[in-house]
Amino acid sequence: MTKKALIPGITGQDGSYLSEFLLDKGYEVHGIVRRVAIEDPEHRLWRIRHVLDKIILHGASLESYASIFKVVDKVRPDECYHLSAQSFVTYSFEDEFSTINTNINGTHFVLAALKDRAPHCRFYFAASSEMFGNARETPQNENTAFYPRSSYGISKLAGFHLTRNYREAYNLYALSGILFNHESPRRGFEFVTRKVTNTVAKIKLGLAKELRLGNLEAKRDWGYSGDYVRAMWLMLQQDDPEDYVVATGETHSIKDLIDIAFGYVDLDWKDYVIVDDLFYRPAEIYELRGDFSKAKKRLSWEPTVSFRELIQMMVDADLGALKHQGP
Repeated sequence: MTKKALIPGITGQDGSYLSEFLLDKGYEVHGIVRRVAIEDPEHRLWRIRHVLDKIILHGASLESYASIFKVVDKVRPDECYHLSAQSFVTYSFEDEFSTINTNINGTHFVLAALKDRAPHCRFYFAASSEMFGNARETPQNENTAFYPRSSYGISKLAGFHLTRNYREAYNLYALSGILFNHESPRRGFEFVTRKVTNTVAKIKLGLAKELRLGNLEAKRDWGYSGDYVRAMWLMLQQDDPEDYVVATGETHSIKDLIDIAFGYVDLDWKDYVIVDDLFYRPAEIYELRGDFSKAKKRLSWEPTVSFRELIQMMVDADLGALKHQGP
């Protein structure tokens, strides 16, 4: 029988790559999107435009339990990948209330609906390295204590515990993937990696003159989204539900990021980058680096794209897109 997958958050970076991955494996892929996205597909569905004729979309809101319940009852999925969230950390400082409300309630609504209407479904929760915050140890693994430094990190930690609670209290096959930063040419422009690669492309083409950034010393563990969705799927294929860290095990600073991006197009970043206090976080996380040894051992998973390859891939994609747009 054909397996059915339900993806809340299918229009995002990870949702688009996961859709392709599951379609290639013969799944029937269903996605939950806001109704406004269906009404404005050109702008809101651009990441999945090329697979729209192969997937089934359902209009619903993560802020409405009734609408989530209705979709779950209709689809009765075998696997559910809960990727939907307000995921831009900087915005979570600006609007803590909607970030916490949407992220925590949305996760709770999906879990509750699955418990009632599809208890056989295997559930994946997109947890985040932001839950570690300024952790007491580096690198961070599945046993590292959490110390979130933003309402986004706090909301993801609540979702992590909700998922664990539904696993232990109701015997659902429910787990969390604690994913460290992962990027791609499909990353939103508000995220620092895409902001850098897109602006570098604009500067190279004479469309911009400067790049304003915050803390250049902040360090992150950056991987490729296409690699990370493969890890999500592998987690749900195991006999028992367990939580996993997914990362590269390497850390790079914002300075490393801009050095690679500008250097790739033969420019010196010092001529264009302006450090602006406006882009500093109220509570900074200085280094995140993941230990993915459990995923490597249990899932036989490891990253295939290096940090340099990832940034160069993104610069190439932005250069191509801007040249295609024309003046």
